Amino acid sequence: MAFVKPFAVALLAVCAATSAGHAQNYPSRNITAIIPFAAGNANDITARIVFEQLSKQLGQPIVIEGRPGAGGTIGVGQAARAAPDGHTILFHSATFSASYVTHKTLPYDTLNDFIAVAPVGISPSVLVAAPSKGYKTAADLIAAAKAKPGELNFASAGIGAASHLAAEKFIAAAGIKAQHIPFKGPVEALTEVMAGRIDFYFLPIAAAMPQITQGTVTVLAVSSDKRAPQLPNIPTTAEIGLPAAAYAFWNGTFVPAKTPREIVDRLHAEHAKVVALPEVKERLAKMGIEPLVMSQPEFDKYFRADVADTEKLAKTAGIQKQ
Repeated sequence: MAFVKPFAVALLAVCAATSAGHAQNYPSRNITAIIPFAAGNANDITARIVFEQLSKQLGQPIVIEGRPGAGGTIGVGQAARAAPDGHTILFHSATFSASYVTHKTLPYDTLNDFIAVAPVGISPSVLVAAPSKGYKTAADLIAAAKAKPGELNFASAGIGAASHLAAEKFIAAAGIKAQHIPFKGPVEALTEVMAGRIDFYFLPIAAAMPQITQGTVTVLAVSSDKRAPQLPNIPTTAEIGLPAAAYAFWNGTFVPAKTPREIVDRLHAEHAKVVALPEVKERLAKMGIEPLVMSQPEFDKYFRADVADTEKLAKTAGIQKQ
């Protein structure tokens, strides 16, 4: 058995050398960034802002590959099957957690097939209604819903969409009942809200700003723990007495689970540099996104907690897996 110890030491040395080689040589070619949604989607635009700068820092092109379909699960499945060498990365969002609770089967294991590398940003949703509804505050809306239990309705961009989950958190926190009216997408939903056929709607702040500015919708609250810079006079759901109603739409980068630690650390460090740049912050701010700064372990913990919270919300709201 005398050979065991020297062999183990030699093996560790080889592994260390291999890991160092991974980090030193990475990236050695183009990086493919999979975006599981169509081009022009907010997630896609955000990714392009970040990866444009990340590419410069890494010294290799980052090729955006849109893989929409099945609520984003097709692209995620492709990323899960990619070689774990850091040359295929996935840019995803809170929709990653939503898919876990809305799909009976997935072409990947949400919690075990990926490493949550680095967060990019977080964007609150805003609660809006048509001016014709007469709601001046969120309290007015809640009072109306309590006066007519189950008669008010709310829009979403589809079952499990951020707009759906944000509304369900608000409904649960406020102790009200309302009918869910899912639409094919956010444009259809917002059109019906402005027409007054829908009582309320949660949507990303950047998408809501043109309508808020034009006065075609009334904004009642921001679904975050602190006020949005774009709407400094609008209270948060926490300020109106509903801290449990906060719903933040996050996004960030993931890699296949067996990607070497040195590559994960490099990608995390470079992402942190990107979102700290004033010009990147400015571009993200126009999207209603505030940079989200965490260590890699913190982001991993954040992601897993978000999946668990979304699963709990789905049970409370009676959202069934399809």
